[in-house]
Amino acid sequence: MSIFKRRWMQVTLVLLVGLTAAGLSGWTRMGQSPSDEQLARWESSPNWRTGQFHNMTPQRDPDFSAAMQSLLGDEPEHSVPEQPLPIVHLTGEEFVDPPANGLRVTWLGHSSVLLEIDGYRVLLDPVWGDKASPFAFVGPHRFHEPPIALADLPPLDAVVISHDHYDHLNHDAIDFLRMTDATFVVPLGVGTHLRYWGVREDKIIELDWWHTHQQGDLVLTATPARHRSGRTVETASTLKSLWAGWSIKGPVHSAYFSGDTSMFPGMVEIGQKLGPFDVTFIDSGAYNQLWVDNHLGPEQAVRAHQLVKGRLMVPVHWGTFYLAPHTWVEPVERVIAAAQKQGVQIATPRQGEQFEPAHIIGINRWWPTLPWRSAEDYPIVSTGLEGTAAELQGAD
Repeated sequence: MSIFKRRWMQVTLVLLVGLTAAGLSGWTRMGQSPSDEQLARWESSPNWRTGQFHNMTPQRDPDFSAAMQSLLGDEPEHSVPEQPLPIVHLTGEEFVDPPANGLRVTWLGHSSVLLEIDGYRVLLDPVWGDKASPFAFVGPHRFHEPPIALADLPPLDAVVISHDHYDHLNHDAIDFLRMTDATFVVPLGVGTHLRYWGVREDKIIELDWWHTHQQGDLVLTATPARHRSGRTVETASTLKSLWAGWSIKGPVHSAYFSGDTSMFPGMVEIGQKLGPFDVTFIDSGAYNQLWVDNHLGPEQAVRAHQLVKGRLMVPVHWGTFYLAPHTWVEPVERVIAAAQKQGVQIATPRQGEQFEPAHIIGINRWWPTLPWRSAEDYPIVSTGLEGTAAELQGAD
């Protein structure tokens, strides 16, 4: 049996099980679809129309069969690491002393980041699961173990979620973190999953785009993004929660987290309203020409960093899961090439490595030298940018 047929059978099984399980309240890891009463709460949002959330700039949906064949076909060579990654194992002792300059970054893999900012600790998109899937038997498998055990995390002030896809909202992590004192700050609708998983109502803050939550001197602002949401194949839960990026500002320092997004004109507005940022964490991987409106891709990631007025860029959303048919090192190699061309400062820490943006670690090539396609060989350019393409793409 060919690899395509085997994978097609696996996905068919997942879809069948998912359709059945989605209707069962006991299928915990999938989360919960919102009730009619909960949906009614979003009707005042300018981003809610026709029973679902919408992007500011509409997405072009990929051809389903072509996208499935791309994902289920033969994996490209070097799509996953062939040797164990040189992650930095943390015990929690590393967080006892606060950062000397007030700002410290620990990349935990994929889009998970522990940000220490002006005396606060903010955990972004914590994913500790072995697979980016509700199932133990199928789904994208982690390249590396989490650099720190959940039980060894230092006390957190806030857990910030960008959207409800499995590689960003992980039941195992939330199930542990709900027992801590952290506040969960999430886009509209994501709280439905958290309540189902036992997070107390008074610990959940749900925000629409441009709305803010202030916690002491820490100000968190949900920013627009161009993506989508949903944890099952049933339409009852698709696009019923919002997706967002985040501005994170302390009294002295600031950070921007793009979440998952493709390019859109709102990047300019984010920079104008909330920038500049000392550090940005930008979605840089899992791209394909079939879904150019779901992720930025490396070159647009660098441009997004510029548009939001970032000083130091940390590429995220790469190096942990196989989510698109490119070699696992291609995103970071292309980010480096684009950043050097544009004069952008970037940092490429190992998973678990701590650093202070005031003392930039720069480009640390901890990954192997492997083949990769350049922007000229395989361009990723979002649609719907007509009239603003020059500014958004950094053209002269």
